[in-house]
Amino acid sequence: MARPFDVTTVEEKWQARWLDEGNYEVDNDDPRERFYALCMYPYPSGAAHQGHVRNYTFGDLVVRYQTMLGKAVLSPLGFDSFGLPAENAAIKAGSHPRLFTDARMHELKKSLRRLGAVYDWRREVYSHDPEYMRWSQTIFLAFLEAGLAYRAEAPVNWCPGCSTVLANEQVLADGTCERSGDLVERKNLEQWFFKITDYAEELLHDLDGLEWPERVKTMQRNWIGRSEGVEFDLPLAHDPAQALRVFTTRPDTGFGVTYAVVAPEHPLLERLTTDDERANVRALVERATSESELERTASSDAGEGLEMRGAFTGSFVINPFTNEPVPVYVADYVLGTYGTGAIMAVPAEDERDYAFASAFGLPIVRTTQPPDGFEGGAYTGDGEHINSGFLNGLDVVTAKARAAEYLAEHARGIHKVNYRLRDWLVSRQRFWGCPIPIVYCDVCGIVPVPEDQLPVVAPDDVTLEANGQSPLATHEGFRDTTCPVCGLPARRETDTMDTFTDSSWYYLRFADPFTPGRAFDPVQVAKWMPVDQYIGGIEHAILHLMYARFYLKALVDIGLATGLPREPFRRLFTQGMIRLAGSKMSKSKGNLVAPEQYYETVGADGLRLFHLFVGPPADDVDWTDQTDELIEGCARFIDRFYRLAQHDDVNFHDGLDEGDVEVRRAVHRTVAKVTEGLERWSYNTAVAAMMELFNTVSKWARSDRGAERATLDEAIDLMLTLLAPMTPHVTAELWEQRHPGEPGVHLQKWPVADPDLVRASTITMVVQVNGKVRARLEVPPDITMADAATEAMEDAAICAVLAGATPKRIVARPPRLVNIIV
Repeated sequence: MARPFDVTTVEEKWQARWLDEGNYEVDNDDPRERFYALCMYPYPSGAAHQGHVRNYTFGDLVVRYQTMLGKAVLSPLGFDSFGLPAENAAIKAGSHPRLFTDARMHELKKSLRRLGAVYDWRREVYSHDPEYMRWSQTIFLAFLEAGLAYRAEAPVNWCPGCSTVLANEQVLADGTCERSGDLVERKNLEQWFFKITDYAEELLHDLDGLEWPERVKTMQRNWIGRSEGVEFDLPLAHDPAQALRVFTTRPDTGFGVTYAVVAPEHPLLERLTTDDERANVRALVERATSESELERTASSDAGEGLEMRGAFTGSFVINPFTNEPVPVYVADYVLGTYGTGAIMAVPAEDERDYAFASAFGLPIVRTTQPPDGFEGGAYTGDGEHINSGFLNGLDVVTAKARAAEYLAEHARGIHKVNYRLRDWLVSRQRFWGCPIPIVYCDVCGIVPVPEDQLPVVAPDDVTLEANGQSPLATHEGFRDTTCPVCGLPARRETDTMDTFTDSSWYYLRFADPFTPGRAFDPVQVAKWMPVDQYIGGIEHAILHLMYARFYLKALVDIGLATGLPREPFRRLFTQGMIRLAGSKMSKSKGNLVAPEQYYETVGADGLRLFHLFVGPPADDVDWTDQTDELIEGCARFIDRFYRLAQHDDVNFHDGLDEGDVEVRRAVHRTVAKVTEGLERWSYNTAVAAMMELFNTVSKWARSDRGAERATLDEAIDLMLTLLAPMTPHVTAELWEQRHPGEPGVHLQKWPVADPDLVRASTITMVVQVNGKVRARLEVPPDITMADAATEAMEDAAICAVLAGATPKRIVARPPRLVNIIV
């Protein structure tokens, strides 16, 4: 059957009108209640795919719904235009990243507009805009002045495929780069860092007040990795004046320490290693330095090849609890960047220590009594202490406190809190990023680029090599400069910033891109912050979300964001991903399904409705051979509704009858259901409720008796307003046809269900006798407990079952259930 309207003509008409009329442009002094809705801005490394459609459909629904609630909704969009995705795509295409990125941004904007998504384009931000770069570099220099940015030599993760340093979070558990798949190497390089560790405790604590998915908060808590315990000395057996400093969260297990372990990077390792063990130790260190920290810890957690992951140093330390010597090993699962870089090992109370001790034939001394029947290896639970001298008989909590006191007196023990979180490494050896605004002078040292010389912009006359090596280090025109202080020849920093720096403050720029001479005016930004609804993928749970939280806290502290809240995103929703052939749909994998092929057939509305209807928004969706059938089914629903709204095949009658009233009840119950669905991110149930209501109204209006005209018009108008955020084009078109000259459907107030119509006239109450269903009665929804019991006892079917027997008890749960016990 032919479609009842020209999809392309209608949708393009309304997209142009929304853009021209600027209904979704809001000013910072708008008197309405404010709502800040933000989708994570995309990488412009290619055209839109179904993952974009899903994400931005959800975001657009939020914008339109909140606007219909009467709020001034800030809906900006921009592009995360720097970084590896864009640079690698440009290299592959044989283009300059700037030209390539600009073209992709144009494509992506066109595709999102074709989807019908509405934004305040006056506020557009993209990372490679020189004006945005200026303020990104200003923030870097402010961090440097405040002591939050520093340069240091450190072991880093080097991806040979990307020719750049990776943050720990960008290395997969198998030791490969998350983007290129190459095996990550370890190198020592001079790098720039941000002191995110200064905020570890606040980042952890403030998670409790966020309306975020618990899964995301748990991921952040685990990455911060707070450990509270005791740091103390293990004196060297051959030189008691020297000691190995260790940290433990379980000082109460000290009598069970049967060996100690140091990290391959530990500064005492060379002194601890004896001549006859040196070859084994060196081999272990060489293996460890070629692996990432994630790879090292993941392998040991899995118990993989522990005999190959450790080596005896030849030295011993003294256990301060037993005064007995215990051997010192070096193992790659101990990290030099965590705690002291050394641990006491208690194999009876730690799974990894147990596996290591078993592999090397080391003693295992149990210090906590397991429950009867325990047959495992290490026991980590509570229990009475055994084999523990003065701690015997104590529970774990009491023993911890007593052991900590002992260590403070005998082993220089101190209370200590450690974090797994490491400082943020922001240096990248790539071309397509925001240059770090630093100059190196042989006389003056590290010199910030003066603010009046910002932004530092990379040159366009470069050649990008296929191996990704940055041309900035060899570009004399960029690299060679003069010192801003003394005027002598100097060298410009040729590293660029991690692109997560760009996305760590863009939400502030969106709120105020208008104030001249400033990154943003905190007074203006405070009108919108924090973001009321942030939408994006679960893959950003650690990196982007953690860094953005750190950035805002730091900006407040150094005076660039005075008066703003310390958390950027009040509520977070992480949508499910689109999978094709089992893998996430992405440009880097080449497994894309473009939306354009659907825009010309089912239209943007049909595609939007599919993404809303296919399943819970937080769940992943598999794109299969049956997907097109579902999309076409959504388009057929739109066509059927269009015909109903134009009164095709509809019959009418005069006067209001009970059938008309019941339809009104169904309409208002649906208003309540859809509103609840949109509030609770249950879009699929909202669409299902609309489809159910359509069937009810269509069957009623096209029956022989037909519909009462005013009731049908009310039903169609309410259905149009409910569908307006979901299928904006067709609802706008139909509303204009039905209400010419009036404000459009998206400028209408969101409907409120009439409570008298929502309330059911009767409810089916089940009556049981001894737990078996014997009758079903129609009762008022507000029936009392006494009346429910009376109704049940007077029912003829129940009287027949009871046959004169007197009930022992009547359990009434009105209005749903009465159970008579005889």
